[in-house]
Amino acid sequence: MRNTAVVRLVEGRLAWYPPGASVEPQWLDNDSAADKLRATLAQRRVKVCFAVPGADVRVTSLAVAPEEKKHLSKSLPFMLEEQFAADVDKLHFAFCALDKDRVAVAIAAQAKMDEWRQLLADFVGIQQWLPEPLLLPWQAGEWCLVLEGDNAIIRIGQCEGFSVERDLVEPLLQGVLRESGSPQAVIVYGSDQEADTALLPVELHDRVQWRRGTLCAALLLSDTGELHLNLLQGNFAPRLPLGVWWRQWRAVAAVFAAVFALQLVASFAEYRSLAAQNLALRGAVEGSYRRAFPEGAVVDAEKQLRRQLDVLGGSGQSSGFVGLMDRVGGAIADMPGTTIASINYNDKGNEMRLNIVATDFAGVEQLRSRINEAGLEAIMESSSTQGARVSARLRVTERS
Repeated sequence: MRNTAVVRLVEGRLAWYPPGASVEPQWLDNDSAADKLRATLAQRRVKVCFAVPGADVRVTSLAVAPEEKKHLSKSLPFMLEEQFAADVDKLHFAFCALDKDRVAVAIAAQAKMDEWRQLLADFVGIQQWLPEPLLLPWQAGEWCLVLEGDNAIIRIGQCEGFSVERDLVEPLLQGVLRESGSPQAVIVYGSDQEADTALLPVELHDRVQWRRGTLCAALLLSDTGELHLNLLQGNFAPRLPLGVWWRQWRAVAAVFAAVFALQLVASFAEYRSLAAQNLALRGAVEGSYRRAFPEGAVVDAEKQLRRQLDVLGGSGQSSGFVGLMDRVGGAIADMPGTTIASINYNDKGNEMRLNIVATDFAGVEQLRSRINEAGLEAIMESSSTQGARVSARLRVTERS
């Protein structure tokens, strides 16, 4: 826990251990220490957790079936109801997964949870409440004890531990030995090796690894990341500070709302104005179209008018009736004796059919060749002899 600060209750007083601290805790009834903790919380550079007193929280593990996990938050109190004399409605249950079939569980009185929340009200931003015994370092096959004053903090498993008075260490550990057997080693943090070792059952004396130090020294070797049994769950889960945010930003929100409303009004007024202009323009376009073409349905006046103008006047590529007629007229202009009897024009296919009267078939073929030389395609559809003259029908289109 070198990067985690710990806040805990020591003999009724709040204290905190800065990250990596190897000295005594800093008491939070001191203004300087309290300001340092608030600054640490505001910077959010290190994690800060509250060590829930081990005497007021019970930690255990529970085997659960996969289908039970979905509803565990609601069913957990009833699954453990027989293990408590108190009404489960007055208890708070928190849990986290250990593996696929087991969960770690922490139980504390709701009254105590409310009491701790009041104590920490001046230190906003503490998002983790971890059981105090589970803050001690632990490895499989080991127990860990921290002896400080008249109290002891003991961890005997991944999710097993408690805090007791110093005089109760020996009988409680005797009970643990009868249930789970002896550990391979017992790590003890204290100030007097002989006296501290004497507190343990005799059968554990040869397994004691005594170290001089307090909880600060034990925390340096601990890793809270191994178990995320946070008591801030359910009704005690952190809430977003909506009230604080509203007080801080309500003036800005009011200005933004006013500007947004004005923008809506301005946009609506502009929309009405543009809509009126659009109707006037559409009326003017339709009126212009009707002056040129009084009859027929009007769907898109501008598009229809352009199409009619293309048909009558030709486009930039000399298409349309006028374009075709110009080139056909140029081809027949220098052919005396050859005349156009009739013209039939189809604007959809941009093609025309000519009935030609010439002196002979050679004149018809000469005209067809000259039309082809003008960039068009002339195809003879029929021909006949009328006395001394020849009549032929040509289909003329743009060359593809």
